[in-house]
Amino acid sequence: MVKFAPLSVPWERRLQTFVVLQWIFSFVVLAQICIAVFIGLLFTRFWIFSVLYAVWWYLDLSKPWRGGRRSEALRRCVIWRYMKDYFPISLVKTAHLDPSRNYLAGFHPHGVLATGAFTNLCTESTGFSSLFPGIRPHLMMLNLWFWTPFFRDYIMSGGLVPVDKESAAHILSREGGGNLMAIIVGGVQEALDSRPGGYKLVLRNRKGFIRLALMHGAALVPIFSFGENDIFKQVENSPGSWVRWFQDRLQKIVRVSIPLFYGRGVFQYSFGLMPYRRPITTVVGKPIEVQKTSHPSREEVDRLHQRYMKELENLFEAHKLKYNVPRDQHLEIC
Repeated sequence: MVKFAPLSVPWERRLQTFVVLQWIFSFVVLAQICIAVFIGLLFTRFWIFSVLYAVWWYLDLSKPWRGGRRSEALRRCVIWRYMKDYFPISLVKTAHLDPSRNYLAGFHPHGVLATGAFTNLCTESTGFSSLFPGIRPHLMMLNLWFWTPFFRDYIMSGGLVPVDKESAAHILSREGGGNLMAIIVGGVQEALDSRPGGYKLVLRNRKGFIRLALMHGAALVPIFSFGENDIFKQVENSPGSWVRWFQDRLQKIVRVSIPLFYGRGVFQYSFGLMPYRRPITTVVGKPIEVQKTSHPSREEVDRLHQRYMKELENLFEAHKLKYNVPRDQHLEIC
C-alpha cells in the first residue's frame, strides 16, 4: 500500500526534498544530458556555443589534474544547507589538523551515492572550514566524469578532482600545506554492498593510497561516516546472483558500477529514488603521522596499511554506540 506525504508538510521540508532531488538528478543523469546538449547544439543554429566550449575545453583540459577550480560561492550556496537538513548530516572533529601540513584522508564507507562525502567535503553546509580552519578539502572522483563537457566544470567547483596519481601528486606536494585530499577507498565495488545495517568495507587489498601517503609524506586521516549505508536499499545482489554477475562485468568493462538502489518517493514514502531521512554522522579521526619515503618498499606499505586499518577500526568502535550501532557489530574488512 502506497503511503502518501500529508498536504500539511512544511515548506522547509519540501525545499529539503527538492534540493536532494536535484542533487540525485545531477549525479545520475546530468552528465549524460550534458553530452547530449553538447552534441545536439552542433546540429542547430546555436552550434557556435559548442564550438566555443570545445576550444575552452581544449585549453583547460589539464585543469582537473591540477587541483581543479573550486568555487567558494557554490560551496557556500544556501541550497546545501537544505540538503544537510534533509537527513540530517553532521561532521564531527576528533583531532586538530595542522594547516601547515597536507593530508590524505580515507573515507569509509562509499554508500550508494557517497552522500556524506559530498556534503561534508564539497560544500560548507556542515562547517568544514570552521571545524578545520586553513584546510582546503578535495574529494577524488572517477576520471570518466572529468571528460564530460559542462559537467566537469560543475563538479570541479565543489572541489572534486580525478582519482589519478598525477592529480594526487599535485595536491599532496603543494608547498605551505593546508590541503586534505579524500579518497573513498572502497570505490564502486563497495557501493554494490551498501545496504542498511551493513558495515562491509573493501579495504584489505587497497594499498595505493597508502603508497601515495608515503611518497609525499602526507599524514593519513581515517574518516568514517555512520549512517551512510542506511539511506538507500538495494535489489538483492548477493555474490553469485545474476544481478551481481552483470554488475561486476559492467564494472570491469567501464569501471562504473550501477547499484540498483531504491528508497522513498518525492510525494509518497513507499518507493522511489529519494533517500530515506536517516541521520549521517561523519567522524574525522586523528591523523597518522607518515614519514616521507620517495620509494617505499612493499613491507613499509604493508606496515602502514595495517596500522591504518587498526586506527579505522578503533575509530568505529569508539563512536559506534553514539550512532545506534549495536555493541556486537564490527567492521567487516575484505
